[in-house]
Amino acid sequence: MLTFFEHLSPGERLGELLFGLIMTLTFTLGAALVVGTSDGTSSSLLYATLGCNFAWGIIDGALLILGRVFDRGRLVRLGESIAGATDEHTALAVVADELDETLAPITSERQRLELYRDVVAHVRLGLRPDTRLSREDLVAASAAFVLVFGATLPAALPYFVIDDAWMALRASNALLIAVLFLAGLRWAKYTIFKPLVAALVVVGLAVALVGIAVALGG
Repeated sequence: MLTFFEHLSPGERLGELLFGLIMTLTFTLGAALVVGTSDGTSSSLLYATLGCNFAWGIIDGALLILGRVFDRGRLVRLGESIAGATDEHTALAVVADELDETLAPITSERQRLELYRDVVAHVRLGLRPDTRLSREDLVAASAAFVLVFGATLPAALPYFVIDDAWMALRASNALLIAVLFLAGLRWAKYTIFKPLVAALVVVGLAVALVGIAVALGG
């Protein structure tokens, strides 16, 4: 049975977390440049950041559901194209167009032909994927929300323990960058990259994107 976050792929989990962290960094840095870091404005900034990522967590979850339902609908349409093909050659061509890019580097032509014939036979049995909203979709959307909104929490912690608004903001930013670094270390295991290299790339890319967003008024 899948655990809560395993309803998202490793790439999806990393993407949602990075999105939340980058959004938070952009918001805190950009707003601080405009309104300053006095006591009153820093608390307002904190609440606004929490509210921003709460809203974007909901939006991201909704878009994830939409994307998954769309993909299932696309597969149904693909199945209809296969089932409606006038001959086996045409049906196999439809399957090949969908799967060749993925399978060609790791299979022989004979293996793919056998697999594609099995796919065509399976589709013609009339087994149709369910395109309705599922519990899995809702759990995955909830996991996306938690990752996006949860990325805001390290930014909030310094404001509860540091009285000086300027120092709290700097500590907040340092914590967010540390989380980015740890995320890079954690997700390196899913790739061929060395953990330190992956962590530095994640931090560098995130900081660069935040800089672009702030410079462009984001």
